[in-house]
Amino acid sequence: QVQLVESGGGLVQAGDSLRLSCAASERAFSSRAMGWFRQAPGKERVFVSAISRSGSMTYYADSVKGRFTISRDNAKNTVSLQMNSLEPEDTAVYYCAAGAPGLTMSRNLYDYWGQGTQVTVSS
Repeated sequence: QVQLVESGGGLVQAGDSLRLSCAASERAFSSRAMGWFRQAPGKERVFVSAISRSGSMTYYADSVKGRFTISRDNAKNTVSLQMNSLEPEDTAVYYCAAGAPGLTMSRNLYDYWGQGTQVTVSS
């Protein structure tokens, strides 16, 4: 099976920045769009951002647009999420997802998921 591994989470103060990374298997990474989702305690997993196979197209949830930037490096089989101006409401477990046919915010269209990395933003 395809394995996705997230890293870069941590505890930061409001206004700080973090950069999350996700590593995937070579063939799965290059063949599909990828995305980031997050899940806060007691809430459903929600869409954050997605990026096309080539990296030329991106899509963001309104809550993070202008603050977060998604990117991918197909040569290294990695996707990243640069998070700036973090707020306490950004606190959640962040998940990398792969295998979608294209840019989408629908969880059920992604075939593979990482284990998640915790991001905690203090006020």
